[in-house]
Amino acid sequence: MTSMVSERPTFLLAPFDRRTWRAYGFLWLSLLLAPFALTYVLFTIGFIAAVSVTVIGLFVAGAVLLGMRGWGAMYRRMAIRFLDVEIAEPTPRLPRRGFWRRVGAMLGDATAWRALLYMAVTFPLAIVAFVVSTVFLAVATGATTHWAWSQFLPLQQASDGRWHRGASFGTDWFVDTPARQLMLFGAGVILLYLWPQVQRMFVALFALLATSLLGPTQASLRVADVERARAVTVDDADARLRRIERNLHDGTQAHLVAVAMQIGEAREMLRDGADPADLAAVLETAHDSTKDTLAELRELARGIRPPALDAGLAVALETLAARAAVPVRAHAAGLGDADLSPSVASITYFAVAELVSNATRHAEATGVDVVAGIEPAADPATGSTRPALVVRVHDDGRGGAVVREPGPDGRGSGLAGLMDRLSGVDGLLRVVSPAGGPTVVTVIIPLTGTPRPGTSSTGAGAPGRR
Repeated sequence: MTSMVSERPTFLLAPFDRRTWRAYGFLWLSLLLAPFALTYVLFTIGFIAAVSVTVIGLFVAGAVLLGMRGWGAMYRRMAIRFLDVEIAEPTPRLPRRGFWRRVGAMLGDATAWRALLYMAVTFPLAIVAFVVSTVFLAVATGATTHWAWSQFLPLQQASDGRWHRGASFGTDWFVDTPARQLMLFGAGVILLYLWPQVQRMFVALFALLATSLLGPTQASLRVADVERARAVTVDDADARLRRIERNLHDGTQAHLVAVAMQIGEAREMLRDGADPADLAAVLETAHDSTKDTLAELRELARGIRPPALDAGLAVALETLAARAAVPVRAHAAGLGDADLSPSVASITYFAVAELVSNATRHAEATGVDVVAGIEPAADPATGSTRPALVVRVHDDGRGGAVVREPGPDGRGSGLAGLMDRLSGVDGLLRVVSPAGGPTVVTVIIPLTGTPRPGTSSTGAGAPGRR
């Protein structure tokens, strides 16, 4: 859930700024809707209390409560349109199977109850905000224009018997002289400039309530992230299995068939008493084909899980650096003693492999630095600090890397896909890539436990360039 209030207008232009008048229009709409919203709130609460004693009543009460989602959507659009705030859509309702589960989901819908709370709380706020704002605006307008319309006011007699025409304060003080007209005009100008400031306080409270109660909850966002990460994991696993099947079918299987044919040919030659030299040549070819097949199988296994990971992430990163197409320097201080789960180590390895590959293919880099270590990192959910695996990949390429949605052909989704995969372990991806380079991509994966004794942290910066 995010909110963003637009930049405030300057003080001198505030009474005439369109944002000030849009906010005043929001107060008008809120006042007009408040009685109907409160009526629906009271009806919903009373109806639920009255009919929940029956099974059918529970279902109907749940349906009435879900109507709050519609009210919440309307108020959310109002806040976005008039108050210049950004509020994410609440998570949609998930279908439930079974009568009781469906009824429980309806009556326990957090989005509906939060909208009900918003409508109840904003009823008095709408009245007070509109009255105060309108009084400031009306008095300011009347005071600044009093000199023009006061001549049409009826005559009033003071206690001394004299007649006056103009606004009166008390029984004998009338605004009917140039000096007093000027004083009232000045007071009106002051009130006119105070009006946007007073109104802004009420509008800020409306915006706070809207962003807090009409958007998704942190729990629902977390569930959505977990579901998206799970879907990405399933898709990744399926794509990897398909790639393995294709490689086995097109490569390894074809080589094994060739080896079988060569061995069959050697057997026939042996049965027919062929020349030993020819027989040796066929067996040599079969032997070479077998070694090539074994090499392909090792490469295929390395793509599933690199054997170097068995020796730790630090060794795996050094092995990856040695196999890269461009010079890569890996620095992983303290990772050898870190308590990293196999999933974290594997995801980190393939993330670095993806980033190094991107630097080679897309950024046209001539060198890459990889710095990994355990560092304290802030938890976005709680704000607390806990240990995290931090990996920085620095290349000297042309820069311009951005995280964007994949195109229709599925291309251009490398960083976005990497970000989704990292979300499966609560990881974050940060990209700093100005045009012309260099590019620094930081992978942050929080650790569920604490590092074992002896684990050290690395510095924030990458080591010097080659």
